[in-house]
Amino acid sequence: MGFTLIKETHIDFVGQRYIAYVLSVIFLVGALISMWYSGGLRMGIDFAGGVIVQVQFQRPVDDEALKHSLDTEHLPGLSTQRFGEGGRDYLLRFSTLDTSAQELRDNVLRALKAAFPDNGSDIARLEMVGPKVGADLAHKAMEALYYSVLLIAVYISGRFEYRWLAAAAMAAALWGGVYAVSLFGVGTGGLVVVALVITIVVSWRLKLNFALGAVVGLLHDVFITLGILTVLGKEIDLNVVAALLTLAGWSLNDTIIVYDRIRENLRKAPTHELSVIINDSINQTLSRTLLTSGTTFVAVLSLFLVGGGVIHDFAFTMLVGVIIGTLSSIYVSAPILLVLGTTEQYVHIQRQQSYEKPGEHGIV
Repeated sequence: MGFTLIKETHIDFVGQRYIAYVLSVIFLVGALISMWYSGGLRMGIDFAGGVIVQVQFQRPVDDEALKHSLDTEHLPGLSTQRFGEGGRDYLLRFSTLDTSAQELRDNVLRALKAAFPDNGSDIARLEMVGPKVGADLAHKAMEALYYSVLLIAVYISGRFEYRWLAAAAMAAALWGGVYAVSLFGVGTGGLVVVALVITIVVSWRLKLNFALGAVVGLLHDVFITLGILTVLGKEIDLNVVAALLTLAGWSLNDTIIVYDRIRENLRKAPTHELSVIINDSINQTLSRTLLTSGTTFVAVLSLFLVGGGVIHDFAFTMLVGVIIGTLSSIYVSAPILLVLGTTEQYVHIQRQQSYEKPGEHGIV
């Protein structure tokens, strides 16, 4: 017998969907305003290029004193960030410099020794990323997000609506549309936006409702998470991108659990109202949803608290994403099926796949 956290619930999740929609819109608009006000996402050294130096002092130092001591023409675009606890470790970021790693190391140590003669310091890590490498990494990161959304839409269409040909047509439309737009010299960010628009429009036109619901939920999670990171001044680096891709897979898994139960209930009670079927399905899978989310949250919280500064942003992004992803599976991805179709439409799709097994009635 499996472990059940909640025995039986009858919460009207579908009836609360409008409240959830309003809150989602508020968060999405807030995220877009935050990105616009901040001049876009704050890209980390991995994408923007530059230098990152991890410095460790023998005794704690003041943030402003450290920044003032290194604000020289040899170290332009300086930003400091306390790393870990105790006030002895700092991450220093500079703009891209046309200099060698050894020369940069010497410049930093010379400036620190002059500013803190009685407080010894050492460089624990130094990384340099050129602008060309950063641009290439940004391109690949956007491609990864694009292909993840595409494959999710194709998989959901085949799994829940048994329309692999329609899914293939959507993939072909995506490839063709993105290729055509790329001929006009549109950047990677623009191509991803075009791809997402094509995915949503094609899913709408082909009535791939389950795929559209999953993609909308996924975009909901990613954009709100990015907005919160922007409000808090977090940089978008490879760790954050890895967390977003992990979040996409995790959120999709939770959505598929609910979709599976909706499909089962459509077959069991084809005459019930769609709102009742969706609500029953969410309540029946609520225990599993909370167990999955809870265990994931505890694991990521442990990484956030004791994992150290290197993995801090990854863990924080996952913490935010787990909460938002859980809510979107319940209040966005599932209830949106009500807007896109009817009980008769979904039951018809399920019945199309009913078949007689060989020998089931004595005829082989």
